[in-house]
Amino acid sequence: MTLNDVEIFIAISETGSLAEVARRLDISPMTVSRRLAALEQELGGRLLQRTTRSVSLTQEGIAFLPYARAMCEAGEGARTLFRTDAQASGLLRITAPSGFGRRAILPLLPGLLTQHPALRIDLRLDEEVVDIVGQGFDIAIRVAPLRDSSLIARKIVDNPRILCASPDYVQRHGVPRKMSELAEHNCLRLTNMPQWTFEKSGKASSISVEGNFSSNVEAVRKLCAEGMGIAQLTRSDVAEELVRNSLVEIVLEDVQPQQLAVWAVLPTTRYLPLRARLFIEALKTSLTQTANS
Repeated sequence: MTLNDVEIFIAISETGSLAEVARRLDISPMTVSRRLAALEQELGGRLLQRTTRSVSLTQEGIAFLPYARAMCEAGEGARTLFRTDAQASGLLRITAPSGFGRRAILPLLPGLLTQHPALRIDLRLDEEVVDIVGQGFDIAIRVAPLRDSSLIARKIVDNPRILCASPDYVQRHGVPRKMSELAEHNCLRLTNMPQWTFEKSGKASSISVEGNFSSNVEAVRKLCAEGMGIAQLTRSDVAEELVRNSLVEIVLEDVQPQQLAVWAVLPTTRYLPLRARLFIEALKTSLTQTANS
């Protein structure tokens, strides 16, 4: 059996669709069907139950899946073990929040695509939490607390929610020292987040805040940098402004920032293609360097 056929079987088991796998691999559905049939013939059993509406694993397919993943993982590792110039190829599908994607992901892509000419990237930027298995994504970048899930999550970098304001605002209005003092300030809120959450003695501690403006991350960041009030955003949201000193961090004495992280959420599989691994490493390096600037 060939690793390509095994990889096709894994992709079908994750997406539940021969047509989706064909689209991801840029081959015809007929080719996918033939290669799956060849694998089943070699193994001597049917791996997938196919109807006009759905595709599901047979008992034999369920039993073979862990071995298939181990084979692909070993094959990928063997191909890159002794190569310092390993080239990523194929289609990498990523979904990420729009603001984070524009700031942190888009700047990485020209370098990755130049270094790996056979790589193709499909990047979806929006706020929707998508079914990455059903929609065929390789990686979902999440910056909010993770929900319980059967998917695999790899932490890329710590990303606490911090308070910030412009130097001009701080000079005019002073700096709150305790959580209760936020009531004396104009708090620029994210829409649908009337409370700001902190940590105290390892537990969440929230407070309702008031202000004259609420919107998305980009709008709140802009007005905050223009001296209109205090905002609570994640460190990655304001990393560039902190480096330029157009925003400064405000540290309260009685609570700590809520500890969040940037996560790469992956399909339920141990096999991570080189193209996905290189992207995650590049994003982690970039975010770590910015955080340490």
